[in-house]
Amino acid sequence: MMKKKIISASKASLVLLLCQMVSALDVPLDLSQPPTITQQSPKDYIVDPRENIVIQCEAKGKPPPSFSWTRNGTHFDIDKDAQVTMKPNSGTLVINIMNGGKAEAYEGVYQCTARNERGAAISNNIVIRPSRSPLWTKEKLEPNQVREGDSLVLHCRPPVGLPPPIIFWMDNAFQRLPQSERVSQGLNGDLYFSNVQPEDTREDYICYARFNHTQTIQQKQPISVKVFSMDSLNDTIAANLSDTDIYGAKPVTERQPVLLTPTGSTSTKVELRGNVLLLECIAAGLPTPVIRWIKEGGELPANRTFFENFKKTLKIVDVSEADSGNYKCIARNTLGSAHHVISVTVKAAPYWITAPRNLVLSPGEDGTLICRANGNPKPDISWLANGVPIAIAPEDPSRKVDGDTIIFSQVQERSSAVYQCNASNEYGYLLANAFVNVLAEPPRILTAANKLYQVIADSPALLDCAYFGSPKPEIEWFKGVKGSILRGNEYIFHDNGTLEIPVAQKDGSGTYTCVARNELGKIQNEVQLEVKDPTMIIKQPEYKVIQRYGQVSFECIIKHDSTLLPTVIWLKDNGELPDDERFLVGKDNLTIMNVTDKDDGTYTCIVNTTLDSVSASAVLTVVARPNPPFDLELTGQLERSVELSWVPGDENNSPITNFVIEYEDGLHEPGVWHHQTEVPGTQTTVQLKLSPYVNYSFRVIAVNEIGRSQPSEPSEQYLTKSANPDENPSNVQGIGSEPDNLVITWESLTGFQSNGPGLQYKVSWRQKDVDDEWTSVIVANVSKYIVSGTPTFVPYEIKVQALNDLGYAPEPAEVIGHSGEDLPMVAPGNVQVHVINSTLAKVHWDTVPLKTVRGHLQGYKVYYWKVQSLSRRSRRHVEKKILTFRGNKTFGMLPGLEPYSSYKLNVRVVNGKGEGPASPDKVFKTPEGVPSSPSFLKITNPTLDSLTLEWGSPTHPNGVLTSYILKFQPINNTHELGPLVEIRIPANESSLILKNLNYSTRYKFYFNAQTSVGSGSQITEEAVTIMDEAMASRQVDIATQGWFIGLMCAVALLILILLIVCFIRRNKGGKYPVKEKEDAHADPEIQPMKEDDGTFGEYSDAEDHKPLKKGSRTPSDRTVKKEDSDDSLVDYGEGVNGQFNEDGSFIGQYSGKKEKEPAEGNESSEAPSPVNAMNSFV
Repeated sequence: MMKKKIISASKASLVLLLCQMVSALDVPLDLSQPPTITQQSPKDYIVDPRENIVIQCEAKGKPPPSFSWTRNGTHFDIDKDAQVTMKPNSGTLVINIMNGGKAEAYEGVYQCTARNERGAAISNNIVIRPSRSPLWTKEKLEPNQVREGDSLVLHCRPPVGLPPPIIFWMDNAFQRLPQSERVSQGLNGDLYFSNVQPEDTREDYICYARFNHTQTIQQKQPISVKVFSMDSLNDTIAANLSDTDIYGAKPVTERQPVLLTPTGSTSTKVELRGNVLLLECIAAGLPTPVIRWIKEGGELPANRTFFENFKKTLKIVDVSEADSGNYKCIARNTLGSAHHVISVTVKAAPYWITAPRNLVLSPGEDGTLICRANGNPKPDISWLANGVPIAIAPEDPSRKVDGDTIIFSQVQERSSAVYQCNASNEYGYLLANAFVNVLAEPPRILTAANKLYQVIADSPALLDCAYFGSPKPEIEWFKGVKGSILRGNEYIFHDNGTLEIPVAQKDGSGTYTCVARNELGKIQNEVQLEVKDPTMIIKQPEYKVIQRYGQVSFECIIKHDSTLLPTVIWLKDNGELPDDERFLVGKDNLTIMNVTDKDDGTYTCIVNTTLDSVSASAVLTVVARPNPPFDLELTGQLERSVELSWVPGDENNSPITNFVIEYEDGLHEPGVWHHQTEVPGTQTTVQLKLSPYVNYSFRVIAVNEIGRSQPSEPSEQYLTKSANPDENPSNVQGIGSEPDNLVITWESLTGFQSNGPGLQYKVSWRQKDVDDEWTSVIVANVSKYIVSGTPTFVPYEIKVQALNDLGYAPEPAEVIGHSGEDLPMVAPGNVQVHVINSTLAKVHWDTVPLKTVRGHLQGYKVYYWKVQSLSRRSRRHVEKKILTFRGNKTFGMLPGLEPYSSYKLNVRVVNGKGEGPASPDKVFKTPEGVPSSPSFLKITNPTLDSLTLEWGSPTHPNGVLTSYILKFQPINNTHELGPLVEIRIPANESSLILKNLNYSTRYKFYFNAQTSVGSGSQITEEAVTIMDEAMASRQVDIATQGWFIGLMCAVALLILILLIVCFIRRNKGGKYPVKEKEDAHADPEIQPMKEDDGTFGEYSDAEDHKPLKKGSRTPSDRTVKKEDSDDSLVDYGEGVNGQFNEDGSFIGQYSGKKEKEPAEGNESSEAPSPVNAMNSFV
């Protein structure tokens, strides 16, 4: 929500306007004028008798007035009383009480007169009375002995003080006595009991009277109250009371209401207009009556009606004649009602309708003084002139009295005087002074020149032009210094000279001129108006919900006029922020750290400037887990149920969604709490089902969206009676641990499930499908029983029944178990093997008879192992492998076999005890497969045109090798691959010399082995033939030849001369003829070489992106096309300089590197030389 208010432009200016409308008639103090009373003491003036009495009377006038006083209607000569002084230049009296004077001696009615040559003004009649706080009269207070249920009134009867004291009841410990619908204090100070209860018995009911004027408290003697209950009364009635006594032997009975105050059925009440009307009804009765108020023939006034003292007091504020009427109070309880009618009459002391106002006239003018007042009864109006009744005052031919009006005609300077109007009835009086001042004065403007007014756009602007003159000047307003006169509906011209612009706009800023003129002259004044942009909150704080101990931030981003300096204030619940370092106020936000419950509330951002104020508020709701429930109570206890009730704790601003009820079994598991049930969050009672022989305690946990509360305090304990078990053990099983026994197991009942002491189990069994009787045994509270001497693996019917000292549980269900297993007796027969391929075989077998399994058939196990490799004819360590096939299967697959090998296998049946005998070993062989790659490939002895290749046979030939396949191709300087050459090599070879190769050329080799099945995986390698020594010598020597050096020097000299000529021509003002063309079409031959243009001896990226011919290398992905080779080529990223190791092998060989290793550059494999560099340049 957002509120906005404009200050200095609306409310403040309207107040200013009202003030100016009055002050416009004020005569400047430098001009002659009659006296005006400016300050006086109140009519009814109660003073503290211990302090000096100050009676105020201040007045203004020209010449300054003199002062005099009357006391009780006669002149009060202050010079004759040493205790009385008058302040200098003032009429205020100071009566010195503190130096021996007595306040009582100065009681009376005082009136002040202020007088000068133009008239006399008088004050109200000021009644001086010292305050009084007398002591209580001593009285003997008898103890009050009251029967329970009767009504009682304890009288206070405070001493009469001035002003009346404030009454309250307390005890000896100075604690206020608690009040309620049953016990309350009346308007007269008495303490009323509608009905007394035993807890009302006490000996220290004390009434106190506080006198505020003297700051004293008087105490009545303590009152004793003794309430007799019927039980105690019956014991003592014969000895203490007669049969006719009011207490008699009556029982405490309910009674219908009877009014204690006011008495009777009707009463009257007179109240004065504007006061507070208080009506009271207090009733006795049992049960305690409830009071209701109505107005007969009308409604109680809205917004002015309040109920106090538990609705026993009706309060109507600011009463008027319309509130007169009959008010009925109705006291009601379950037995009936009583009522009382109060007839209210509202009278009125005189009040002004039109009070007389000062009148300034020029000689020869006419005027009137009007004095109109109302009241009930209607007041009498009387006039005085200069403090003297007008009937006996000196005559003035210019005045005529007409009831409540004095008419003046053709006044002269001698007509100046002060007139008093007195309006009075039996309830009070009004006195007003109004002067007639006859002056001849040219206009004067009282508002300061060039006064600056600042307002907010779209709000009212009020420009002041306070003036005085006699006769009264006419006022005109102009915009600017020489602007036209202001007229129209967009302006409002007030009688006091103020110009109002109801809706000021930005273009309304500027200079405004006020002109005042009468027949004696003319004057003008200029004021300035500035219209500012309004202050706005463009990002308001928003409603926030935050968990306790979290952090929250409210934003308040503002926009304002650049010439105004805003201040931002944050409030919490319309008060200051707590003085807490957790509250961090930033430039445009408020942050609260570590939020607590106390931070819950409304936060308001207020932005103030000198002209306006805006605010925006947001609510912060702090949520947390609920507080734990309390006051747990168990009711309706039965053998198998109980009702639990509780009182919810504070939900901490997040509604409780459900309650969790837990229980503790103090008999069997003390300290362990179990879940019992859950109920909705609106429920605070629950009927709980109980088990026998459990010592219950309950606790309740409240749950809301934030989480679970702490558990409540435990309830009282409740021990249920014992009973037969309701259930039997669960998970009953019969499994033999040996071939000749049966082990019966079960899950024991908990103590909670036992339902009573002496928990035992009845275990019964018999062989299934055999006409045998049940065998039973009763065992202690255990969970296992072993039956010995059973046949091997036969089914049994089993049951386990719980019992305790009170009897058996219901008949248990039967389960089937088996006695112990033994190893299988026979092996699977007819084992067959079908070889599917070189690595996979399928094995078949026949199942064994179930009787021979002697247990639960779990499956079959196949043991298999490799005997030898057929290609090497050498035996190896036997490593048996096992495959298990679950269930009653007759075949299985044997994966992962090695090609061209001899295997053996056997099959065994498996039950819960173990494995049976193995079937006879079955031999099978796997066919040939493709070989693995050669174990190594090494290239040695490079020459100008030959290379020597050496290799190792495959680690896994997987058959009989038939040959080796060698493929190779050259790689040129641009990494393009040449034609592929293939050579088949006999299987018994392990080296080869390749001849007729090109010198200084790199070759790539692909090498693999073959069997009759096919080719295996290949291995790759690279090598380079050596360079011709003569060519190398020529390439090196050319850089040292004289002709080459001379050529290079001539080229350098030619370039230098060309640069000098260009420089000279440029300095002479000539224009290089081809400069513009060079700028527009730069020659790529002489452009600076960029990184991606390549450098000497390197291959440019531009070339990399050209499509390659078949057999060329593909730089974009550094791979060889699939149709060219089955293998990927390595990247030649590292420079190869044609160097060799000591053993003559090529340093840059790639054996052991991945085929797709990323390249680090595009360097040439050719050794750099001056010739090569030159060739690259050309």
